[in-house]
Amino acid sequence: MALLTPRAVFVVRETDYELLIARHATRDQARFFLETRGQRIEDVEARHHRFHAVLSEARASAPVEWRQSLVRRADLDRFLFAPDDVIVAVGQDGLVANVAKYLDGQPVLGINPAPDIYDGILVRIAVDRLGRLLRASIAGDADTEHRTMVGAKLDTGETLTALNEIFIGHRSHQSARYRIEANGEAEDHSSSGLIVASGTGATGWARSIAEATHLGFPLGHGERAVGFWVREPFPSIATGTELRAGLITEDPLIVTSRMNEGGVIFADGIEQDFIAFDWGRSVEVSPALRTLRLVIG
Repeated sequence: MALLTPRAVFVVRETDYELLIARHATRDQARFFLETRGQRIEDVEARHHRFHAVLSEARASAPVEWRQSLVRRADLDRFLFAPDDVIVAVGQDGLVANVAKYLDGQPVLGINPAPDIYDGILVRIAVDRLGRLLRASIAGDADTEHRTMVGAKLDTGETLTALNEIFIGHRSHQSARYRIEANGEAEDHSSSGLIVASGTGATGWARSIAEATHLGFPLGHGERAVGFWVREPFPSIATGTELRAGLITEDPLIVTSRMNEGGVIFADGIEQDFIAFDWGRSVEVSPALRTLRLVIG
């Protein structure tokens, strides 16, 4: 029986134009909506066509004998990735984070369709280099970064994996109450929640917290470690503010909920994909066993 050829899986998200049409039903209605806000649909449409031109070029770059699949971000949780797939994320950096949690060592190549709009930290490959790098990825000849991810395991056995960060807190703006244990210390907290970030995530949301609190520390994207930062801890008779940030390596961070309702845990900013974290539940957070295998050239 012949072995299957490799498969290139192209991961995309809807363009702003597609989202506008889905919301307003027709182009004319979308145009009217934008014009009332001083914007032009022609600009949004131009970015839409530019994106699809890059996507078409990327798909045409795949070796002719390879299989191909196209999956949208909203369908990632229902898509079955195979061990020999090569993933091509065409879009902004966040798209790589969206797909990373569903992978187990498959190489990921990020294509930036709009370098004038997106930073391109994770999507850094020019589309004209894609064909060569697809073959090199399968052969093991492509330069790669193995980026640490964050893993959370609840006492119920549920798990969550994130490339950037995991948030633990309350789903609304009210205070989150919990007990935190880290590196041999423990403290009861009332805060705006906490995040646990990888080295990749430490350049985003975690960075803004670290800079505001002056509690930053070095954290490499491939380092077998994650960092935690507590958001706005409130001191009271029953709660403290000493355990505000730290590095987690061997022993996990343990958080036990003291919230009667509304406690949540979610990954990479996807709030609607949360796990309930109500009173008495506990979670252990540490570097995940899996890493992101990002092809860089």
